[in-house]
Amino acid sequence: MEYNPAAAWLTEAASAAQQQGSGYLLRVVLIVMVVGCVLTAWVLLRGYKRKDD
Repeated sequence: MEYNPAAAWLTEAASAAQQQGSGYLLRVVLIVMVVGCVLTAWVLLRGYKRKDD
């Protein structure tokens, strides 16, 4: 098997996650979820803006 730096980084990150627990992963998931909700609301609500000319 040839050396792949991306695979080595992924393996190292997985072993670090096992040692630290799920706190970091949970934080990332929550931040992505909040940003996704804000972007979804912005996309949906901007369609309701009306120009009263």
